[in-house]
Amino acid sequence: MRFEPTQWIAEDPDPETRAELEALVRAAEEGDEDARADLADRFRGTLEFGTAGLRGAMGGGPMRMNRAVVMRAAAGLAAYLKDAFPEHPRGGLVVIGYDARHRSERFARDTAAVLTGAGLPAAVLPRPLPTPVLAFAIRHLGAAAGVMVTASHNPPQDNGYKVYLGDGSQIVPPADARIADHIAAVGPLKTVPTPEDGWTVLGEDVVTAYLDRAADVVAPGGPRDVSTVYTPLHGVGLETLLAAFGRAGFPAPAVVPLQAAPDPDFPTVAFPNPEEPGAMDLAFEAARAHRPDLVIANDPDADRCAAAVPDAAAPGGWRMLRGDELGALLAVHLVRRGAAVPGRDTFAASIVSSSLLSKIAAAAGLGYADTLTGFKWISRVPGLRYGYEEALGYCVDPAGVRDKDGITAALLVAELAADLARESRTLGDLLDELALAHGLHATDQLSARVADLSLIGAAMERLRAHPPTGLAGLTVARVDDLAAGAQGLPPTDGLRYHLAGPGVNGARVVVRPSGTEPKLKCYLEVVVPAAGPEALPAARTAAAALLTALKRDLAAAAGI
Repeated sequence: MRFEPTQWIAEDPDPETRAELEALVRAAEEGDEDARADLADRFRGTLEFGTAGLRGAMGGGPMRMNRAVVMRAAAGLAAYLKDAFPEHPRGGLVVIGYDARHRSERFARDTAAVLTGAGLPAAVLPRPLPTPVLAFAIRHLGAAAGVMVTASHNPPQDNGYKVYLGDGSQIVPPADARIADHIAAVGPLKTVPTPEDGWTVLGEDVVTAYLDRAADVVAPGGPRDVSTVYTPLHGVGLETLLAAFGRAGFPAPAVVPLQAAPDPDFPTVAFPNPEEPGAMDLAFEAARAHRPDLVIANDPDADRCAAAVPDAAAPGGWRMLRGDELGALLAVHLVRRGAAVPGRDTFAASIVSSSLLSKIAAAAGLGYADTLTGFKWISRVPGLRYGYEEALGYCVDPAGVRDKDGITAALLVAELAADLARESRTLGDLLDELALAHGLHATDQLSARVADLSLIGAAMERLRAHPPTGLAGLTVARVDDLAAGAQGLPPTDGLRYHLAGPGVNGARVVVRPSGTEPKLKCYLEVVVPAAGPEALPAARTAAAALLTALKRDLAAAAGI
């Protein structure tokens, strides 16, 4: 659907974005080439609604996140719910959450108004809260759907709109396309009823219910002697995590003071993502002062969890655990604790995550499933007991929160650290045991952030037209074009290379465009055997050299 600037401006309910567009139109009419290019970009189409919902930079126009775009999305969602779920009275309750980003609360209340105007009951969470609280509330309240206004770990100029259905999982095809069709069918915005009230603002009891459930992820009566430094990275995780730690009986973490309060500008980090270089610097500075057992971080909407451990060999004395390492540790902890039942329960990870989880599951007599990237797929695995994705996402209680949850993941890693300390062992010791049992699984990532999205398509086309036959001295034994589907997975834009050669027990590379950021992402894994503890240092050196060579050769093949 295409909109003309004059038409859009006339319908824009927000005086701020309306004035922004009017100024841009005037400048373009006066010959400002930058203004013309900006205007053309804002009106080249509409912000695409997909399986990640909506996400983009804030500003006026149909290709930006703003009140008009959000209200159209809400109207389309309302029409979809009434059409798809006629058995729900009036389409069913929709729960709406929001984080502390710019305009998040406004977008949440606009959504509530549109849904109410469409005749659907709507309930808004009481304040800015983590995404997992919203995912929990959907199931807890028996809602038909949920909306979370957040851009997660994106830069401060962005916002987003995630949609969940009544099972508490994010939407997947074909629901996303059907909602998009209903959004496209929304008429003039002035015809969309937006009453000033009529929806419910939920009380703190829904947060209390979430905290009660979160505290149950750890075993009662277990060790709790663990010290932590914590950062919410200027997001909404602090109050919820502190309350969860207190309820579960853990000592309160020392909080990184400059990052404690929600701040939509994220002033101390370039990108509010624990994986990004520099994002954890203040946390490590605090750790050197407090000398804790663990450093824990959430991203701004607290659905991801990062952990770091003391390491004398690491710069500054602290080492971030890779998402795959923490994913394996949490899985083993659930197995050790008897929280996963052989023959009944299933572990799952996305295809870009380490293959180590499949070996842990097999050794424990548990089922295992590979999925496409994203918790919208992981959460739908039958019999799921635990699922993770390498990008710091962990679902440790799918019966309570059928999505990644950085709060409960933090509780579980704290419990594991306390359990191991009682045995005079560390998280590093447990990782060594896994390497000896299953081979050293080393992973890394190559990402290319672009300003021009066509560069990503060009790189994927180049790899398909001229597939590499070897990478890092290893032979490409098989290539899976994921666009055609592979091993029963739904089609997606991606390539998977299976590698073989001397010195490894397997290696693989997955290349795919990011679903939430302007990035081409390449996920690398090598498995190096280690005959005993004395062989681990050499195995790590060999794995690191292979990963470095893989990144070099893959970058050359993709032209990035």
